[in-house]
Amino acid sequence: MFPNVNPKQMGKLMAQMGIKSEEIDAERVVIEKRDGSKIIVKNPSVTKVSMKGQSPTLQVAGEITEEAGGEGGDAEIVAKETGCTIEQAEKALKESGGDLAQAIIKVQGG
Repeated sequence: MFPNVNPKQMGKLMAQMGIKSEEIDAERVVIEKRDGSKIIVKNPSVTKVSMKGQSPTLQVAGEITEEAGGEGGDAEIVAKETGCTIEQAEKALKESGGDLAQAIIKVQGG
């Protein structure tokens, strides 16, 4: 956390100030945004930090990727029309900027 600081001493200091931290063993973190897109954190390091008188916060670090969201289940439509997997449909939608017709053409090899 800080260079040249003993982690045990840092933990004691934080406890004296009323700050508690807890490591959370997570495999993946997904944040679903209001526009339907997602932020996915793979191999995350997640820490829950609690301070007296405040709501707990989560600190998340890891490999971040973003997935575009499609309104009305666009990935499902592409998958149904082309016979591809949802993952392939999502990739095609992302590459086509969310354009449903272009995504279908892309999956069909056009």
